[in-house]
Amino acid sequence: MRIIPSMGKMAYKRLNITLPESTVVLLETVTGKGGRSTFIDTAIKSYIQQENQKSLREQLKEGAIARRERDLRLAEEWFDVEEELWQK
Repeated sequence: MRIIPSMGKMAYKRLNITLPESTVVLLETVTGKGGRSTFIDTAIKSYIQQENQKSLREQLKEGAIARRERDLRLAEEWFDVEEELWQK
């Protein structure tokens, strides 16, 4: 890896990666040779964001499942109180 001098405040590093030829052809049909780095940068950031959102959704789902019995019990305990308040 070789560090490229900073352009503005962001530092850049040059990477040497190996991709299947079919992936390179696909990449070049979308970006052309001059836009590959920007496309790959955007794709990586997008992928990581999607994975983080997927992980968060899974954590929320697991938490909701873990707390469902407690939440149902609380709802049942407070149901009569709420009904009484709404009728006033």
